[in-house]
Amino acid sequence: MPLRKTRPDESPLLQDIERAAGEPFRALGMAEIADDEPPPLAELDRHARAGLSWVATDAADRPVAYLVAEPVDGALHIEQVSVHPAHARRGLGRSLIEEAAGHAAAAGLPALTLTTFAEIPWNAPYYRRCGFLVLAEDDITPGLRAIRRHEAAIGLDRWPRVCMRRPLSGG
Repeated sequence: MPLRKTRPDESPLLQDIERAAGEPFRALGMAEIADDEPPPLAELDRHARAGLSWVATDAADRPVAYLVAEPVDGALHIEQVSVHPAHARRGLGRSLIEEAAGHAAAAGLPALTLTTFAEIPWNAPYYRRCGFLVLAEDDITPGLRAIRRHEAAIGLDRWPRVCMRRPLSGG
């Protein structure tokens, strides 16, 4: 499926993707994650205007998966990558990660980072297959620590979470 930069007018569609992508968490006893509200429109619009949001689209050019990122501590931090379940298991998440990696490398950034659930199959185990490594506690940067504090404040630490990093060429 084609990839492209997100248009700001597509933010409501990204919210729909996020809601649908959350549903599989319900089967794991994580209804709070399934019920969590997607990022606000203003936040999604900000990422799109900054050129740090990408979508995979269907044949009608409608987004079915997305990734938003922002610079954190000299790396490109993946804030969210979500694939609508109807389009899952087609490599869309990996393609979006590769798109972000290309952007980061072109900008001279040495790595991608993210935070994620440690034990959910489509989270940390998946990202390991995409080349990410779990950061040791001593390697977690101040910006990632701030993100983790925010995640804890909103209750995500109810389930084990990790910070991960994927070095890019030369990083």
